[in-house]
Amino acid sequence: MAPDTAFVLMLVLRMALTALLVVTASIMAERSGPVIGALIATLPISAGPAYVFLSLDHDALFIAEAARTSLAINTATLTMIPVYVLVAQRHGTFTSCTAAVAAWVALAVGLRQIQWSLVSALLLNAAVLAISLPLLARYRHVAMPPMMRRWTDIPLRAALVALVVAAVVAASRSGSPALSGVIAPFPIVLISVMVIFHPRAGGPFAAAVIANSSFGLVGFGLAVAVLQITAARLGSAIGLSLALATAVTWNLGLWWQGMRRRLAAQTASRR
Repeated sequence: MAPDTAFVLMLVLRMALTALLVVTASIMAERSGPVIGALIATLPISAGPAYVFLSLDHDALFIAEAARTSLAINTATLTMIPVYVLVAQRHGTFTSCTAAVAAWVALAVGLRQIQWSLVSALLLNAAVLAISLPLLARYRHVAMPPMMRRWTDIPLRAALVALVVAAVVAASRSGSPALSGVIAPFPIVLISVMVIFHPRAGGPFAAAVIANSSFGLVGFGLAVAVLQITAARLGSAIGLSLALATAVTWNLGLWWQGMRRRLAAQTASRR
């Protein structure tokens, strides 16, 4: 088989597998309410496969460098969230999503120009969270309305994710870990939530899912930090496994804390 043909076939396979994974996870999020939906949506179900595919083509040092960039780029997503949440309270899908994506792109372009260390990227994440979490508090709890799924929803999500996978693979062939680190964490799942939920359930509910996702993105930031630290020292496979375990453990912890609070509230209301 010619090298170009093998590359195209492998690219199509990667796009299909990742799209299937993301669509499955987003459907689960759709049926779970804003809090659980946000925890599912912020698992590395898009960036994770992107990094796995990168590791098949590049060494551990490339993965570590890309992860450091992704940690800084996580703050672009953390900033995109309040932009969308605030705009979505009064405006439609197109205006809200355009504002959010434009904010992400502008910040990502600016952040890529800086040479980040692990410590400086972590501090940047902490600073953005300190501002955004209190700002989003009032928008997190909205009742889930009844929704009818349209036949275009799943193909739309699959197409969006497949395009991101293709962009990551193309960026990795350029030999730039920084560019790969920018594209891999592109918040395709959160944007899918915006595009699908906003016209069907209204801006406030879609905004509630997105607002709750800030907590889950803390876990994603910790996961890429773990990947950056461990990939070069222990190899890409171990680094990716530890990063996935970090993200899953964090989100499970958030879920457990939420369950405890609900149980405590129910117990208090019965007294």
